[in-house]
Amino acid sequence: MEVFQTDSHYIFVKRDKSLWWHRRTSEFSIKAGWDLSSVDDIECIGVTHGIVGVISLPNVYEPHLIVVKEATAVGVLYPPHLVYKIKSICILSADEPDTDLPNCSKHTKSNQSTPTHSVSTSNNNNASVPSSAGGSSKSTKLFEGMNKTWGAVKSAGNTIKNTTQQAANLATKQVKSSVGIREPRHIERRITEELHKIFDETDSFYFSFDCDITNNLQRHEAKPEESQSQPDERFFWNMHMIRDLLNLNDKTWILPIIQGFMQVENCVIGNECFTLALVSRRSRHRAGTRYKRRGVDEKGNCANYVETEQILSFRHHQLSFTQVRGSVPIYWSQPGYKYRPPPRLDRGVAETQQAFELHFTKEMENYGRVCIVNLVEQSGKEKTIGDAFADHVIKYNNDRLIYVTFDFHDYCRGMRFENVSALIDAVGPEAGAMGFHWRDQRGMICNQKSVFRVNCMDCLDRTNVVQTAIGKAVLESQLVKLGLSPPYTPIPEQLKSPFMVLWANNGDIISRQYAGTNALKGDYTRTGERKISGMMKDGMNSANRYYLARFKDSYRQATIDLMLGNQVSSESLSALGGQAGPDENDGTENAEQAKLLVEDCRRLLLGTAQYPVGAWGLIDADPSLVEDSLQPKRGRSTLEKCKEKDNPIGKLQDIVFNRVME
Repeated sequence: MEVFQTDSHYIFVKRDKSLWWHRRTSEFSIKAGWDLSSVDDIECIGVTHGIVGVISLPNVYEPHLIVVKEATAVGVLYPPHLVYKIKSICILSADEPDTDLPNCSKHTKSNQSTPTHSVSTSNNNNASVPSSAGGSSKSTKLFEGMNKTWGAVKSAGNTIKNTTQQAANLATKQVKSSVGIREPRHIERRITEELHKIFDETDSFYFSFDCDITNNLQRHEAKPEESQSQPDERFFWNMHMIRDLLNLNDKTWILPIIQGFMQVENCVIGNECFTLALVSRRSRHRAGTRYKRRGVDEKGNCANYVETEQILSFRHHQLSFTQVRGSVPIYWSQPGYKYRPPPRLDRGVAETQQAFELHFTKEMENYGRVCIVNLVEQSGKEKTIGDAFADHVIKYNNDRLIYVTFDFHDYCRGMRFENVSALIDAVGPEAGAMGFHWRDQRGMICNQKSVFRVNCMDCLDRTNVVQTAIGKAVLESQLVKLGLSPPYTPIPEQLKSPFMVLWANNGDIISRQYAGTNALKGDYTRTGERKISGMMKDGMNSANRYYLARFKDSYRQATIDLMLGNQVSSESLSALGGQAGPDENDGTENAEQAKLLVEDCRRLLLGTAQYPVGAWGLIDADPSLVEDSLQPKRGRSTLEKCKEKDNPIGKLQDIVFNRVME
């Protein structure tokens, strides 16, 4: 899709149509493609794969138009349609357009090359992203014939507009801060930077030109043919940003985008080839960062709500199994800037029960019967939330709601994550009755009748381990049904690695979106083993989550709220505007937070069998004075080596205490 600009508009051309976005009023209008011939001063600034939408905040952030700059093919989710992942965006504003779009081959000098787009797929599909999505030979012929008529079209790199500075001055005068922001330009820069971080650095946004990926396979089958392309508004991430486009009732320009995760793996068992895919769809309702979004809202929407679909495609068969995760659906929060602040209940029982029942009413409408798997601790700080959850389930008293509690940290104490099998055995009968969606070339064979709703406190680390185990059990059953594996046997060896990689990558991406770091316990999901190196990474990620929650989450939350059309809090605006945040803790309180961090690492590394005498944080060490490893000559020691790309841990040693000398 070609992108042009004039003094007053950005113009997008696809086939014989053009879409005009006014740079001052932010209004969209659809015209015929040949209407460009009537414009005197026009220039091509490149090509784009599609429009993400418009983002703005009255009197603070002038309208900016976001478009897809670079995308890579992920693979085929629902044959034969390709799915793409957004790699980078461009942001077009009224005064300072981002012209770093891929060059348009028709309006670029011969010595300039149009950038090629790599295909980043795990299954090596020979697919590429079209440089002009939705283009055709008809479009090419049309505009080749028109080139002589509107020869004023020029490459953006060869033109400097005098009106640009005038527009910038006008926009600056129009910005009036209603929240006491010292410098409006500062907040604009912060939001723009955060938008690029969200889209360019998280590997979280996906789209398809000709397939609705907001719906799972079962919902696709259930829809009447005339509404097959109707997106699920829960997962239509850019729905608010393109609301004006939706009002034009022309699907040519609509590109539904989901936030979440998607990966497709080619697999082989014996002589049989098939694909295994995993797709997670994050809800746009009550979206945000870890400590900024907890619990439920008045409409029954939960924080960190994600639908995850596991799809097995073999010959003409497609088998789909769906799970969901989401914050405990009561009013609760963890305010403050402490490391792991204690959770608190925010509203009364009656008010909470209303939102609780509204949430599960929606869940049962979407999925049928719901089996809750609650993984929070039954003692300590988490007990408050766990007890309240159980109380509201009892008060609801609905026979379509099943409640299972499993204290993950208690059952799996001492790195015994294999004890999750006890939970899988317990919910086995429910999983069997739940079934999965299965279709072939003739249509639907069977449907999934209910859903597992898994949660812990963050709905990240523990949740991903358990959802992986459930997905594995279902996959084993599906392989038997297809004749790819004999009954009562574990998942074949050649399938273990791609299966674990899918779920581990899913856990990492979902965790980055909500907490800012990779998932904890990810080494177990990825390899099936819990190692010292993995536990040390968990300690580092826990500390990094604390840092992000304290110093960075306000920026991210404000930007997410702008994208989704939510009210932006004054706290977030103040942070974006460069004003001072909450008062810094005194030295005593900072020391207490460090102590809690150390305690977390101790618990992860030592379990309950050993008791630490002390712990020291290694800060500002001189790399030139630190050797790669420490090799004691006498005494007992254990050594573990780790060679991983992220957060490499060289060696770990256990040395008899009386051998430690200055």
